Amino acid sequence: MGELVSSNPVDGKRIESFPSFDEAQIESALRLVHERFQDWRAVSVADRAERLRQLAGALRGASEELARLATREMGKRLVEARAEVEKCASACDYFAARGPDFLVDEMIASDAGRSLVAWQPLGPILLVMPWNFPFWQALRQAVPATLAGNTVLLKHASNVPGCAAALEETFLEAGFPRGVFVNLPVGSDRVESIIADARVRGVSLTGSEGAGRAVAAAAGKALKKTVLELGGSDAFIVLADADLDETVAQALRGRFQNNGETCIAAKRFIVEQSVADAFVERFRGGVRELRVGDPMDETTDLGPLAREDLLEDLDDQVRRSIEAGAHCVTGGRRLEREGFFYAPTLLDHVRPGMAAFDEETFGPVAAVIRAADADDAVRLANASRYGLGGSVWTRDPVRGEDIARRLECGCAFVNGIVKSDPRLPFGGVKDSGYGRELSALGMREFMNAKTVWVR
Repeated sequence: MGELVSSNPVDGKRIESFPSFDEAQIESALRLVHERFQDWRAVSVADRAERLRQLAGALRGASEELARLATREMGKRLVEARAEVEKCASACDYFAARGPDFLVDEMIASDAGRSLVAWQPLGPILLVMPWNFPFWQALRQAVPATLAGNTVLLKHASNVPGCAAALEETFLEAGFPRGVFVNLPVGSDRVESIIADARVRGVSLTGSEGAGRAVAAAAGKALKKTVLELGGSDAFIVLADADLDETVAQALRGRFQNNGETCIAAKRFIVEQSVADAFVERFRGGVRELRVGDPMDETTDLGPLAREDLLEDLDDQVRRSIEAGAHCVTGGRRLEREGFFYAPTLLDHVRPGMAAFDEETFGPVAAVIRAADADDAVRLANASRYGLGGSVWTRDPVRGEDIARRLECGCAFVNGIVKSDPRLPFGGVKDSGYGRELSALGMREFMNAKTVWVR
């Protein structure tokens, strides 16, 4: 039997190891979530909502412990880890309050005496989740799914096994029956066979494009419903009339939060030529002021990348971009210190065909692309195989909304950085995946919209 190893990105040292489930343990977990589903779906919506309120309290009660665990395992700043836990608790509050409304029968006039859509749970849902937001990514699916009456199996990223175990324990502490939320410590090589199991009724994955294709293929073969939230290379369009001081402040936040390891981070900064020099000069000043260091230190602005292979991949993308003609304004190298630290980097004069434009850069690297005008900015924004999010920065919000509507992405923001919000659907198009999370739309992805017709 193998093991999942937890290591600290600050120094690369091993923290703890967790044994992987063998075949018998996987079978036991599948049997448990399947059997529990029969009971859980019969629990009243009001009682399921109450469990979410208890979960919010349990998360807040363990906030500091959970935050420190996430920081140790994947390197996010402690202040951001605390915010992540609170966001999870707030999502519980939201779905406990509003989620029951999403489950009410929808009456529709027809040739029947009475006709309606009844929203019914599908069954056990497999969540294949990433490490960069080890609590939020899992809970933004698990919370609405369990309120809907589904049960959940969590196959978490292999480098955050402690966070995965802590999530299962927190559900139990909140009073959820054992089997509603089950942690499944296995490697990615077990995912296909788990998807094929008849007891699994749907799959949600947040991860890389390659992982998404593999899961979609396995789920398609088994005729299982899927929701995929994959990579992104979000455009951050700066129009000539933008407030540059405010825009640069948000650009720094949008690119470098969570150590730059965010699917919806601003990655391609597409700036109208007339203000590009001024934008780059301000942006360079802000990047150089970022304090890189221990993520447990609350004065740190940027921590390490989560793994050494991620650092090496990012450095390779930067080097290839520079070799292709991009200008390195600042950074562009691994820092000479213990751990997986990369210098906050700003590239200018990036163009299509360069790695920093065509690929997802998952780390503290910002790429500036110069556009002739607003129409050219939209063209450049859409010249990507990704379509997760995008933003437009302008003093004219009406014009900004018009441009936002033209962006080929799932989430478009005007004068705000892209973010997920329980009240709004979240997801992408093109190679960024399909389906939606959060809001009523996300909750209903793993429900049967059953037509009921009565004479």
